[in-house]
Amino acid sequence: MQFKIHRGTKEIGGSCIEVWTDKTRIVLDFGMPLVFPDNPAYDLQKLYDYSIDQLIGFGLLPEIQGLYLSKERPVNGLFISHAHMDHYGLIDFIRPDLEVFLGAPTHELIKITSLFSGKTRDLKRCNYFKSAEPLSIGDIIVTPYLMDHSAFDAYAFLIESEGKSIFYSGDFRKHGRKPNAFYWFTHNCLKNVDFLLLEGTSIGRSEKVSLSEPEIESIFSREFSKHKFTMVYSSGQNIDRLVSIYKACKNAGRIFAIDFYTANVLLSLSKYASLPFPSPNFPEIRVFFPWGLSKKMSDLGHKQLLYNFTDFKISKEQINGDPGKIVMFVRPTMKVDINRLFCLSGGTFIYSLWSGYLKDKRTNDFVSYLQSKGMEFMAIHTSGHADIPTLREMISALNPSVIIPVHTFESNRYQEVFPDRNIRIVNDKDVIDVV
Repeated sequence: MQFKIHRGTKEIGGSCIEVWTDKTRIVLDFGMPLVFPDNPAYDLQKLYDYSIDQLIGFGLLPEIQGLYLSKERPVNGLFISHAHMDHYGLIDFIRPDLEVFLGAPTHELIKITSLFSGKTRDLKRCNYFKSAEPLSIGDIIVTPYLMDHSAFDAYAFLIESEGKSIFYSGDFRKHGRKPNAFYWFTHNCLKNVDFLLLEGTSIGRSEKVSLSEPEIESIFSREFSKHKFTMVYSSGQNIDRLVSIYKACKNAGRIFAIDFYTANVLLSLSKYASLPFPSPNFPEIRVFFPWGLSKKMSDLGHKQLLYNFTDFKISKEQINGDPGKIVMFVRPTMKVDINRLFCLSGGTFIYSLWSGYLKDKRTNDFVSYLQSKGMEFMAIHTSGHADIPTLREMISALNPSVIIPVHTFESNRYQEVFPDRNIRIVNDKDVIDVV
């Protein structure tokens, strides 16, 4: 068995790993890079104007035989760990008859993202796996393990063949709302694996234990109880965070006002978990309809989405009428709607995302705009990735012969952080023999 990390040995994002034997070839994740090649001919907005060969030449698409053209020796399966774009965002380019393996909720999130973005990510041959249930793909056995992560339905993968083993951690943590998934894994995983491909998003940051999602909920509760109009900017697909905000609203006696995109996400995933969504069972949740998004969905022919939650609508007049009772979930694209509110001064704007995104001009302009309207800025967040103590717990559970850094900018720090372990630093596209 051999493998190659096409992208991720020196960067976060764009994850893609190829594993093969003489008989079988699989790919783990197929993500959009967060750091793009410095190529003047490369324009993210015009990806679909280029051929596969051109995109490979630009360094965007990995060069994997049989992933794009079925006449080549085929890839037998693509495994997607979770529904973050840096792990699946290039799937538009795979050949249509490729077998794709993923969790059912992950597919649901991909479809929702495609619907609202106007893309056409139509995966035709989907196979839904379940945690801890092995799948045989040729002479390779893949076992997915459900993980705690800021993405709903995230998995790590154990790959076994020819008596050898590779464990790909995917993205994980244990301080979210599913810590038992990680605890179960550490007590039931295969011991003494040959290779551990370990994500290191948090390496290079603080070694402190991350705040747990329940602790984040408590902080939100205290802030919401101050009876000020509050806006929260977070990801509409970070279900753990949405649940934390909802519970904090309920504890503080506040209405949680979400846009109809976020409402559709919660409704779609509610069939897989006990989630709050706009319904008579969750009277604390109300829905607003941003002008820009509403027009976009109407123009795309999805006007029916505008009517799914009309029974739970909250208007700008209702928000202006009693703003102290409202917690409003916002994004920079809602600026035109926010501009129609007259209750911003004296309110609080809570930023609940990675601090690095504040360097983005659009995000920075949004924060500055709200501050100019008299809103107090506050950051309340915890990482979606494992802190260093949790990384050590995974290593201890698997006891790998070799650890290879992946999904990290800090591969050169691994030996310092894990001094008693055999760390092997590789480069993108290096071929590794599992011996």
